[in-house]
Amino acid sequence: MSDLVLEVKMLIIESLDLEDVTVDDIKNDEPLFVDGLGLDSIDALELGLAIKKRFDIKLDANSEETKQHFSSVNSLVEFIRSVKNQ
Repeated sequence: MSDLVLEVKMLIIESLDLEDVTVDDIKNDEPLFVDGLGLDSIDALELGLAIKKRFDIKLDANSEETKQHFSSVNSLVEFIRSVKNQ
């Protein structure tokens, strides 16, 4: 598991206070919302703020592209890497 994948998983757990979830419980390619981890729209806002703070990334909450980035841990990691490498 890469350092960034681990960091994103820890950020999800910490920012959403997921007490009964470990990094091993979060699958890299499973959906974060509804199915998979089962997060909701409030979780999305909190996670978005945490990512914005931690990685200094500007997010557009109403963008369809942003929703795509939040579909899984893998897509979030790809997005963070792409923004940081610009």
